[in-house]
Amino acid sequence: MVTQSTAGISISVECIYQPQYSNPDNMHFMFAYRITIKNSSDYTVKLLNRHWDIFDSLGNHKQVDGEGVVGEQPILAPGESHQYVSGCNLQSEIGYMEGYFTMIREVDTMLFQVQIPRFNLIATYRLN
Repeated sequence: MVTQSTAGISISVECIYQPQYSNPDNMHFMFAYRITIKNSSDYTVKLLNRHWDIFDSLGNHKQVDGEGVVGEQPILAPGESHQYVSGCNLQSEIGYMEGYFTMIREVDTMLFQVQIPRFNLIATYRLN
């Protein structure tokens, strides 16, 4: 698990290779990741948007931008957490993701970015 904090918001990521949904012969490697967002700031915040940079070991780079996370725009009061699971497919068995969430403080509508720590996507059989 990797964790990073920005402006009192902690993002933790766990990643698991999904062999049952992968097809290495066709260069299709599926990964699931669980994100935990914890608000340790003094303000209620709302997650508005996400931005991902996704890289594989073949040199492919994808950018993904969208509203919220898995169809939600969670609102977190101080001390609250939100967790979700999503997935990513690559054309190689090794890669990584990183990005940021755009959030807004409800008290003064200040927009800010919360960094998502870089995390590796590695097929388990490549870890030896």
